[in-house]
Amino acid sequence: MFTGIIEAVGKIANMEAKGGDMRLRIQTGKLDLGDVKLGDSIAVNGVCLTVVDLPGDGFWADVSLETLNHTSFSQLKTGSPANLEKALTPTTRLGGHLVSGHVDGLGEIVSRSEDARSIHFKVKAPDELAKYIAHKGSICVDGISLTVNAVSGAIFDLNIVPHTVQETTVGQWQPGVKVNLEVDVIARYLERMLLGDKAADPKAGGDITMSFLAENGFLK
Repeated sequence: MFTGIIEAVGKIANMEAKGGDMRLRIQTGKLDLGDVKLGDSIAVNGVCLTVVDLPGDGFWADVSLETLNHTSFSQLKTGSPANLEKALTPTTRLGGHLVSGHVDGLGEIVSRSEDARSIHFKVKAPDELAKYIAHKGSICVDGISLTVNAVSGAIFDLNIVPHTVQETTVGQWQPGVKVNLEVDVIARYLERMLLGDKAADPKAGGDITMSFLAENGFLK
């Protein structure tokens, strides 16, 4: 688990094709690796990766074909910057929100504009994720815990303060850029729990409708 508070911006140092998937070497910059060992988890642009080697200036990690197909990793190239966060510990301050490092889908930066000293973004989420995004709720974008300032359909608004711009990859976001999205984990589990016994039925899917809620006693 992670908090969505970025600890350092590293960069992709090497990309090696491995039997249909990928092995990456990430240079970690100012990230302290003194307490990191093989098998530990580090979030890279919001994707939880396992450390498989520690060459000294960073780490190597394997990236599955599934991850390449469903995250912005397919757009990475040597030299690309990456938001980094080590897994939280029982004594870590939870400054953001609970983040699993499991990407739900790709969003797209729709617009960027100045808003006093902040930068205002509009981001288009996949339609199937829109139901999980709430006004003043939390969302993880490229590994960063952010607050949703407004929602219109599948488009949501973000206001990014100067510190976050300086300490993450946000400054490089431009219209058309794809970003990793992870919705609030509580919303995902709540949807599943509302299915009750029907969760075991493959035909039940994950869609909660007003008629479903009425039929199961959630509405009067």
